[in-house]
Amino acid sequence: MLNSQSAAFYSNPNYLKMLYKDSSYMNLKMRVTSEFVHSQPGHWGEFVKGVDEDFSTRQKYIAFTFDACGGPKRSGYDSELINFLQQEKIPATLFITGKWIDANFNTFLNLSKDTLFEIENHGLNHQPCALDGESEYGIHGTKNAAQAFDEIEANARKIEALTHHRPRYYRSATAFIDEAGARLASKLGITAVSFQVLSGDAVPFTPDTIIEESVLQNVRPGAIVIMHFNHPEWNTYEAMQKIVPKLRKMEYHFVRLEHFKLISEKQREPHINPIK
Repeated sequence: MLNSQSAAFYSNPNYLKMLYKDSSYMNLKMRVTSEFVHSQPGHWGEFVKGVDEDFSTRQKYIAFTFDACGGPKRSGYDSELINFLQQEKIPATLFITGKWIDANFNTFLNLSKDTLFEIENHGLNHQPCALDGESEYGIHGTKNAAQAFDEIEANARKIEALTHHRPRYYRSATAFIDEAGARLASKLGITAVSFQVLSGDAVPFTPDTIIEESVLQNVRPGAIVIMHFNHPEWNTYEAMQKIVPKLRKMEYHFVRLEHFKLISEKQREPHINPIK
């Protein structure tokens, strides 16, 4: 049974120390990172080769994804937003870091038991996934393949140990990643995921009307919407109260990523407006 002692055991520093004593983890780390010793990082961004941005469907399905970043001033919990999703029975994919789990251990366990939600990987320490320490929004990325491996695989194992479900998907911190990082994730059987609709809720105190407009003007079948649930002081919940009824009126249905084949921009069929 998981308790306060479990929270200490699974905290990022302690859990990583344990993994470093695990031969299966270290052997896998050696095998995977050795393939990237002479690799160039490649392009850096939110939509690089190897990263999926939406999913394949002709139906009016969209996926709300919510990140929980963790770290100083990033480990809050928007309980109003989560309660709203539960009350409205809106399935969602939650990308969660090891740092956020550490700060919200019991809350994380409760969320993981709710079948409405799919728990996925947002990295162990909320570092953008890079082979050369690239930074974004003032957050330093991983410095090499070894750090990138830990950022992805250690958090995947941490989530699996706590939920008995290994994450299928990984969203890099800030959603920025280099091409080598996306390949490294793939080597681990994990798909790097970005988004197709940027809600804008990551900009502190963006008005709910702006978030609403950003989603409604860009939504399309198969869209992955990126939002956050670690900043209760921001306006994500207020925006969702307006967005959801309007999307339902437009006959959209909400789904989790796990039920669909994800695709990248290059794989997407061109959108053709119907003949009127």
